[in-house]
Amino acid sequence: MIVSIHQPQYLPWLGYFDKIDRSDVFVFLDNVQFKKNEWQNRNKIKTVEGWQWLSVPVIHRFTQKICEVEINSTVQWARKHLNALVTNYSKTPFFKEYIDFFEQTYAKDWYYLVDINIHIIKYIAEALGILNQKFIKASELDTREEPTERLIDICRQHGGDVYLSGKDGAKYMNTEKFKEEGIEVIFQDYKHPQYTQLFGNFEPNISIIDLLFNCGPESLSILRKGE
Repeated sequence: MIVSIHQPQYLPWLGYFDKIDRSDVFVFLDNVQFKKNEWQNRNKIKTVEGWQWLSVPVIHRFTQKICEVEINSTVQWARKHLNALVTNYSKTPFFKEYIDFFEQTYAKDWYYLVDINIHIIKYIAEALGILNQKFIKASELDTREEPTERLIDICRQHGGDVYLSGKDGAKYMNTEKFKEEGIEVIFQDYKHPQYTQLFGNFEPNISIIDLLFNCGPESLSILRKGE
C-alpha cells in the first residue's frame, strides 16, 4: 500500500498529480503551518506574455495551520481568475470540456482556502482518469507533532508499507525511523514532459490545467511520461 502526503495546493503542477497517480492513499497535509505565497494559495498559468501568477488572497496569522486559513472575500479574485482562464485558454482544443467546472467553482463562496484547493484537486484527478485513490485530510487524523512521526502515523493508520516522498523529503525527515517501522521510503523524481501549448516556446512547471485544456483525454498518458 503506497501512501503519499502533501500540502493542499492551488491549481497544482503535473508532479503533484504524479504523486496522486502513483499512490493508493493520498493525504492532504493540511494541519501544518501555512506559508503565504508559496504554492498553497497560488500557481502559474501560461499567457501570450509568458507565465502569470493566479493568487488567492488570504487572511492569516503567523504559525496558523493551512486548514485554518481563510480566503479574503473582500477581494474580487474569483472573477479575475476565471477571466484569466477564458482569456488564455479559450482557444485550446479542450477548453469547452472543462471550463464549466471552473465557472461553477468560482461562482461559489469559499470560506477556507483548503476547501477550494481540495475541491479542484479532486476534480482534476477525476478528469485525468485517476479514479482509484483514497483522499484523506490529515487534520481529521490523530497524529504526533514531530514531522517524521506524523508521517509514520499517517502511513500506519492507512496500512501503508511504502511512503512516496517528494524528492527533498530526506532533508527534513528521519528515514531510519521509517525503516524501524517497516515502511519503505521511495522518492519522487519527476521529469516534466513536453506537450503542445499555445503561445510559443514550451513553459514547464505551471498548473496542470494548462495540460488539461491543451491535451484533454491524452493528459494522463502525457503526465505518466514524466515518471
